[in-house]
Amino acid sequence: MPSLLLVIFAIELVVQLVNTIGATAINDLIWRCYLTLPTPLAKQFADQRQKQKEYMTVRHELKATSSQDEFAKWAKLRRQHDKLLDELEKKKSALDASRTRFDRYLTTVRITSTRGVQWLLPMWFGKAPMFWLPYGWFPYYVEWFASFPRAPLGSVSITVWQWACTGMLALLMEAAQFDAKSFMAGAEILQHYVR
Repeated sequence: MPSLLLVIFAIELVVQLVNTIGATAINDLIWRCYLTLPTPLAKQFADQRQKQKEYMTVRHELKATSSQDEFAKWAKLRRQHDKLLDELEKKKSALDASRTRFDRYLTTVRITSTRGVQWLLPMWFGKAPMFWLPYGWFPYYVEWFASFPRAPLGSVSITVWQWACTGMLALLMEAAQFDAKSFMAGAEILQHYVR
């Protein structure tokens, strides 16, 4: 079994990555991956794309046909256009409902596997020390705070370890974002001077 220190750190890292990247972007990526699998839903999306191509072809022909000069052809294309449009709207509403269910499921799994574990572990291991501070190095109030809320005095509690991991990872993510933005700005300035 992996060390509880590493488990807490890994959970906090995942939470920070989700917060930095964004839950919507992660859901979109997983949705696209899911649609590449051979599932009935992927087949429905492929059918919808095929119908969309047909619709665009008919629409292009309809725009190219004069309603006054070639009325019979125009009327036939118009009926076909309207029929395809109705079919596309029905399929789109059904597929949007599937996407909503998928997003709801992913959100539940994500919250349970990250935030749920963040709350459950401190309740379960609240009295267990993560590690011990060297005896006599810190004053009483520092040892008391490090063991907050229920760990033995002189140890670091799981709650304080979570706070420390969260704070450190948040600072690292912010620094990485700042460095990336600075790098991109520098690249744009350099590109301006190269031209």
